[in-house]
Amino acid sequence: MEARRDVFQAIADPTRREIIGMIARQPVNVNTIADQFDVSRQAISLHLKILSECGLLHIKQSGRERLCEVKLEKLNEVHEWVQQYKKMWTGKLKALKAFVEQEELQSKKADAPIKKQSKKIRNGKS
Repeated sequence: MEARRDVFQAIADPTRREIIGMIARQPVNVNTIADQFDVSRQAISLHLKILSECGLLHIKQSGRERLCEVKLEKLNEVHEWVQQYKKMWTGKLKALKAFVEQEELQSKKADAPIKKQSKKIRNGKS
């Protein structure tokens, strides 16, 4: 039994990402896609099959041609997954920035009296 394919598996491969980029602009003939890569037509067919099984690609017969059309809605799943981590890390980085700025401020306040005392000592005052 073959494992269920998902959109993450589809975008994991650079060739498949490139194919998505090609067909995102307009539907493209299967042979045109195959001509763009330095791999066998069988390898491209496998990539197209995976993209189709993941729901990112629809292949329709148009006369003698097979046209590939992209279905970008499935990429929303990736976008939502990435967004949750972006939100989490943005929050953590903002908190870290605030912490560092607070530490710098406290460090400057702590250094201020020392500078005044050293100035008095240089001027011969105690």
